[in-house]
Amino acid sequence: MKYARLTKEQFEELHQEFINFLATQSITADEWTNLKANKPEVAEMELDVFSDLIWEGVLNNAEYLEHFAPQHMYLFHLSEEKMHAIVVNVKNDAIDITTKEGYDWLRENLMDERVEFLQADKDYSEDKNLDKFKMIEQGASITKGELYRYFDNIIN
Repeated sequence: MKYARLTKEQFEELHQEFINFLATQSITADEWTNLKANKPEVAEMELDVFSDLIWEGVLNNAEYLEHFAPQHMYLFHLSEEKMHAIVVNVKNDAIDITTKEGYDWLRENLMDERVEFLQADKDYSEDKNLDKFKMIEQGASITKGELYRYFDNIIN
């Protein structure tokens, strides 16, 4: 498996898509029940293949990622050729921007000397989607890019 198996909840939400996937494999409902009971390793393989297909579609469509840490905000624009990162550093250990109070402090003090903005471009490796997936595994979330665009407008 290239990425990670979907959770039980994700499989439940994608129930119809999974049925369609099995149909493309010419696996009927009865055959699926039989596979789970008598060939669990084959059933597991089908779950893994389906999971990777779903992840591949999600990652292909991801344009923005965000990752918050207590004193850092990482905002990524995922273009075709490379990733562009905007990093917001809060140089004040008393502020935790992962809390409402800390985030409010940041919003009110963007031009404070204890707030630093950095930018960088990063090339993808041979596998662009795997790069994106690793960032998600490390805690990044796929977003619509509102925060990225907001900070991009401020600093550029």
